[in-house]
Amino acid sequence: MSNLSSTRALRDVTEQHGCTYFASAVGEVNVVTKMKAEKAVIGGEGNGGIIVPDLHYGRDALIGIALFLSHLAKSEKTCSILRAGYPTYFMSKKKMDLNANLSLSTIFEKMKNEFSAYPMNDVDGLKIDFENEWVHLRSSNTEPIMRIYTEAKTQAAADALADKIIQLILKIQ
Repeated sequence: MSNLSSTRALRDVTEQHGCTYFASAVGEVNVVTKMKAEKAVIGGEGNGGIIVPDLHYGRDALIGIALFLSHLAKSEKTCSILRAGYPTYFMSKKKMDLNANLSLSTIFEKMKNEFSAYPMNDVDGLKIDFENEWVHLRSSNTEPIMRIYTEAKTQAAADALADKIIQLILKIQ
């Protein structure tokens, strides 16, 4: 369980272990609410904050460290060997000033039409899941901007996807 802007690796690893992955809107309160609704056993956000309901419903970096060190000790592997066993993805995080003449709902509708063949989630802005990458568009809660998060198998691909989406948005009138 994590938010929509967290790495796809979390979903991959969850599903490899026969479990169901859930994503919520960005923000600790949203993650916790979804965790409670789905009875998730662990969750968090991409910033490393881990939430373990058996202990408490708050992000706790020390719990994350303890879980990692316990896993490292039990696996009897080095950090680099352990890391090599997990999927690798790269993120790009960009932003655009919001144009007063163009609403977010218009942008999202145009993107939904453009990429209608792909799975989407609009619980927090718009996330489009492509086969090997994704984009998450959402407004900032603190600035008059739209955040554009992408993830792909290489940094170049993540950056290229973000740039492609920005160019599509700039063409919307």
